[in-house]
Amino acid sequence: MRAILCAALLCATPAFADPVNIRPDTMSISVETSSGPVEISRIQDNANEITGEWARTSRPCPDFCIQPMVPAPGVTPIGELEIMEFLNDPNVVVIDGRVRRDFEGGAIPGAINVPYTEAADRLGELGCEPDFDGFICDGETVKSVALYCNGAWCGQSPTAARRMIEAGFPAEKIYYYRGGMQAWRLLGLTVTQ
Repeated sequence: MRAILCAALLCATPAFADPVNIRPDTMSISVETSSGPVEISRIQDNANEITGEWARTSRPCPDFCIQPMVPAPGVTPIGELEIMEFLNDPNVVVIDGRVRRDFEGGAIPGAINVPYTEAADRLGELGCEPDFDGFICDGETVKSVALYCNGAWCGQSPTAARRMIEAGFPAEKIYYYRGGMQAWRLLGLTVTQ
C-alpha cells in the first residue's frame, strides 16, 4: 500500500526533471519594469501544457486572420530572444499594441501598453516632434520600437505599425514580434499578473 501511495504522489507532482532554460547558457534574464525588476524565465514543469484561451488554434477570420511576417515594408520581424534583448536596451521600447483589457490580463514583463488605436498619436513618447501633418521622427533621440499583440492571428500590432508609419515614424525603427502572447505563453515564459 505504501508503494502505491508513493507512486501516486510521484505522478501527481510536477515533472521538474530537466531544467528548462531560455538558451543553453541562460536560465533567466532580469528586466526593469515600472514595478521594479522582474525575472523572465520559462516554466520549470517539464509536463506543463498551454491551456485555456491561449490553446485555441481556430479563431474565425475575419477578424482573426493570419498576419504577414512583415506588416509593412521596412519593418523587421523578430522572435522571443530579440524581445528579451530589447527589454534591456534603453534605445528600444517594447510595446504591447493590444487593447488595455488584454494587456491587463497578462503581458511581457517590461512592455508598455500603447493600444493600436493610440499608437499614431503617441509618437511624442518615442522622441518624435509634433508637426501639422503628423510627426517628425528623424532625430537621434527617436527610439526604436518592438511591437507585439496576441499572436500570428492578431492584427492589432500590425495595424499600429502601419498607422505609426503613416504618421511619420520610420519603418526601419519598427520591429514586429508576430508570435506575440500566444508564442510567449507556448514557450512557458514569464507573464505579468
